[in-house]
Amino acid sequence: MKFFLKTFGCRVNQVESQAILEAFSSRGYEPTPFEQADICLLNTCTVTHQADKDVEKLIRQILRRNPSARLVLTGCYAAAHSDHIRHTFPQAEIIGKYELGQKLFATEDLCWTVSGHEGHSRAFIKIQDGCDAFCSYCIVPFARNIKRSKPLPDVLAEITGLVQKGFGEIVLTGINIGNYNCPKSGKDLAALCEEIAALPGHFRVRFSSTELQTVTAGVISAMAKYPARFCNYLHLPLQSGCDKVLAAMNRHYNTSQYAAKVADLRARVPGASVFADVIAGFPAETEEDFQTTYDFIKSQKLCGLHVFSYSPRPGTKAALLPQLAPEIIKTRAEKLRALDKQLRADFAASLVGTVQEVFIEEYQEQGVRGVTSNFQQVILENAPADLRGLVRVKITAAADGLCQGLLQ
Repeated sequence: MKFFLKTFGCRVNQVESQAILEAFSSRGYEPTPFEQADICLLNTCTVTHQADKDVEKLIRQILRRNPSARLVLTGCYAAAHSDHIRHTFPQAEIIGKYELGQKLFATEDLCWTVSGHEGHSRAFIKIQDGCDAFCSYCIVPFARNIKRSKPLPDVLAEITGLVQKGFGEIVLTGINIGNYNCPKSGKDLAALCEEIAALPGHFRVRFSSTELQTVTAGVISAMAKYPARFCNYLHLPLQSGCDKVLAAMNRHYNTSQYAAKVADLRARVPGASVFADVIAGFPAETEEDFQTTYDFIKSQKLCGLHVFSYSPRPGTKAALLPQLAPEIIKTRAEKLRALDKQLRADFAASLVGTVQEVFIEEYQEQGVRGVTSNFQQVILENAPADLRGLVRVKITAAADGLCQGLLQ
């Protein structure tokens, strides 16, 4: 049997696809282009309108070029738009993530544990799934509103196996990993951190995007207590720096609370970096509101932004609001991306002269490329091409948001 697997969207989907890939391979399936596949499985995303379009484009290509293949859709697009899919693509089979094992392989469930991560130098493991916050712009809770967490012993075993295979950096990922709650013991993310800190081996752990309210004092304490084990980096989605817009987004915090969390992290975790998501052009955002957001981001001296241009998702509350003109959204997104470029340049420059532990990612024409604990990209000038793992590097220069360094 031959299979084709395509992943759209976030890190969670990528980890899930790695587990699906391993499940296919362990049963003797052979990966192949979709034109020759017996089964085509699309792990879909619906976070933006463009994500939907990308999925539907590939569906049409498969139906046109390989109409006899079994076409299976899973993931957020499949879950959130099942009626539309059944009407538009009746040939497609919709299977929920937690039904894939039964429907594909006649087993009770897929094991969402991975033994590696194809095409990546670092390893990603999924420890949590689901969100029921229902931010007014977000479609994800319509697709993944049941919160689940991987049992703590399974997380530790997965990390141990990956470290034994040589992975020097492990990324904990989920829809909101701050909601981690072991189904067996009830232990939270902070307790999991204590257990991870006790594991043997030379490796470090990075948190994926984590919502502000779930970054507890215990999590920050673990980062401060075990600096060699936990990266001094957080990605804290902001979305807006205007309290009025945050309320309209149903974000459950205000800018004062965000600023206090950032200050607490920086006070307790030396050299900590903070990156953020921000949405340009939310329907309730006036020009004054946008300027407030811009000024707040600058005041927090964030290290970088992921800028999203707002797009209405059918079924969400924000989709019912009067929408801004596309040119306004585009202009605001461009201003935020220019700010992001400046923030990244300032952050890189601030590291010149310091010694950082760098995880080697890949070899490029410019040299060996790696990333610091606080998520700064570095080109090593004097490193051999076969260098791997975690190394100490003196940062010697910075330009355009990229650092250069010498191996120590």
